[in-house]
Amino acid sequence: MITRRPIFPNVLEINHQLGRVLGCNVYLIYDGDEWILIDIGYQDAVDEIVEVIRLMDFPFSHCKTLIATHADVDHIQGLARAKQILRSSVSAHPLAAEPLRVGDRLKTFALIEPQKIDMEMPPVEVEHFINEGDRITVGNLVLDVWLTPGHTDSQLAFRMGNLLFSGDNIYRDGCVGAIDAHHGSDLAAFVKSLERIRASDVEWLLPSHGPIFRKDNALLDRAIERVRGYMQMADFGTCAVEWPLMDDYERELEAGIRPQ
Repeated sequence: MITRRPIFPNVLEINHQLGRVLGCNVYLIYDGDEWILIDIGYQDAVDEIVEVIRLMDFPFSHCKTLIATHADVDHIQGLARAKQILRSSVSAHPLAAEPLRVGDRLKTFALIEPQKIDMEMPPVEVEHFINEGDRITVGNLVLDVWLTPGHTDSQLAFRMGNLLFSGDNIYRDGCVGAIDAHHGSDLAAFVKSLERIRASDVEWLLPSHGPIFRKDNALLDRAIERVRGYMQMADFGTCAVEWPLMDDYERELEAGIRPQ
């Protein structure tokens, strides 16, 4: 057996437990023998993650569910294997359920041909739909489910006391989850999700990638303004709401303004 190294009471994170980066952040939340996992990462990391869980003396039969924060391959490729080993259920937002069920390689970003990304995406059934306002219990612990779309249409976050398992909404360096219409990004929704986190009284953000950090309102303010600016930038293609340059161009054409 190995000693558990919780980062907060009743919260373990597998990368922290191992002292090295294995993949996306994988959070194990427990109370008594009952426990859940938030995200699992890539398939090739599952066996090691499961072995660490076993060595920390968590009974496999007491895994209440495996949660997917959203349906991107770097978070969920290993779900089918983890479900098979642990004999547990999978919980996700309804919009994540179909890509998971069919193993949709395009929407999950398992297949991006121009970048030569070509990965398996094993299909897996979602037994439990979770959505805004739901509550997940683990022993006597309660996690409030937040739907925080923007990065993807199915992005979930989970509040437990002063902690927010914040998914790909915001990282310690102020970056946010990848913005791409292909997997359901929505800039206006992203701004609202970040504003919700900013307005909350949570103290710690536990993201899906990178270090855990104290909520920093100044950092969130900068991210919000930056993402709000993306709404009027052609750089973000169909995710942009408008392109003011084209309005200016139309006015210039109507006024007969020549290039200067």
